[in-house]
Parts: sequence; structure tokens; C-alpha cells
Amino acid sequence: MDYRALKAELDADPLGRGYAGMTDAQSSASLNVANRARVRNAMSASEVFQAISAAEFAAKTDAQRQLVLGILGFGTVNPAGREAEVFVQVFGAGSQTVAALAAARQETVSRATEIGIEAVLPGDIAKTRALT
Repeated sequence: MDYRALKAELDADPLGRGYAGMTDAQSSASLNVANRARVRNAMSASEVFQAISAAEFAAKTDAQRQLVLGILGFGTVNPAGREAEVFVQVFGAGSQTVAALAAARQETVSRATEIGIEAVLPGDIAKTRALT
């Protein structure tokens, strides 16, 4: 448990969750509920491939299709990296493919996960609040 990160979260309450007025159990529950959206760090090539519109892919030039397949050959794709930029260039910002990839790259996580902590127990909150 990263008590410094937890203390910073509880003290600053950057999202205005109201930790100061919550019990340890309520604070723990608030931190552990998966209700925060973020862009995933990685997607498998298969996940990316499933989001590609077959019609849009077929309409691309051989060079564009090879570029896309080359990226999928990485095995793992960074959905917020250069790979994403290439997909926007190849398919177009308003394409079905780019819209599907934008949705697929989102994941829902807890606030605890978002700040780099796994599960937070009420005892962790009590211990953190006792720190000076």
C-alpha cells in the first residue's frame, strides 16, 4: 500500500468526493468503485483488428492496408501513441474505425487504481488518517 499516495488523495480530495466527511468504510468504498474512465495503456492486435470496419479497410490502398497490418504485427498497440495517429491518418477522424477504436481504448477503473493503488481497505484509510 502506498500510504503517501493515499494520504495525498484523502487530504487534497482533488475530485471533491468529500472524504473528510466520510467514514473509513465510505472512503474505502468511494476509492474502490470502478467509475473513472481512462485510456488503456495497451490493446492486443486482435482487439484493434476487431474494431476495424471491414468495408473501410477494403477501401484502402495496398500501402495503407500494409501499414495497418504492420502495426497489428506489433502484437500490442499503444492506443494513445503514434499507432493511434496512424489509424486516424489512414481511416480519417470521422470514420467508423476510428470511432470504434476510440470506444475500445477506454476502460473503467476505480479512483484507487487511477492513483496507482490497488484495493483500499477501511483499515488502510484509518492508518492513513492517523499519519501526520
